[in-house]
Amino acid sequence: MKNWKTKSGYEIFRVLHGRSNAFLICTEKINLLVDTGIISAYDRLQRNISTLNLPSNSIDFLILTHSHYDHCQSVNVIQKQYNCKTIQSENETEFTRLGYAPLPDGTNLLTRLIANLGKNLGQKYFRFSPFIADILFNDQLDLNSFGLNIRLIHTTGHSPGSISAIVDNEIALVGDAMFGIFRNSIFPPFADDISGMIKSWGVLLKTECKVFLPGHGNEISRALVQNEFDKFSQKPRYQ
Repeated sequence: MKNWKTKSGYEIFRVLHGRSNAFLICTEKINLLVDTGIISAYDRLQRNISTLNLPSNSIDFLILTHSHYDHCQSVNVIQKQYNCKTIQSENETEFTRLGYAPLPDGTNLLTRLIANLGKNLGQKYFRFSPFIADILFNDQLDLNSFGLNIRLIHTTGHSPGSISAIVDNEIALVGDAMFGIFRNSIFPPFADDISGMIKSWGVLLKTECKVFLPGHGNEISRALVQNEFDKFSQKPRYQ
């Protein structure tokens, strides 16, 4: 299982990979799951978590980078399994209350066609069981009150309430703010607000993070994020 470790001992495990990623942040006393994947991947997610032999097999917090179905379809079962507190952006509470978040627009010709098809299929195929988060925030949320050097920040663009988790000022879990599935590119195939997304890359670059872990694909280097930000922020149509 792929994992990363910060200098002060925070360990991050990729506990789900494939259709979408889910990550488990482990500290000495507290464990935080970031995203859940789709419901059909829940058994695999559970098996991977169980191999880590967590104290009391506990997850204390569930952080949602955003509320598209492929990132939150297992929230209800995880809430029941672990009795954990769920954290999300206040900007997406209406989606999670309804159990459906509109799919984002495509960012190129092919994905625009796919997005239009997906929106026509809509709630029939891309729903999830409604849920209520325990902790909501706007702008940013510092988890230092729980003894954690983890900060949650808004990185909008892919969706209205997309967030990223900054772990120990070294590693950022960025959801779909960027994709790790294309060589030499982080540009997501789907996003509601391309200009806002590029600005979010700039926000992430202002952190001290050297590694960026996306919701799809593999880890992304700071150098690649900087290169993509420089390239796209200079294009007039994205201003």
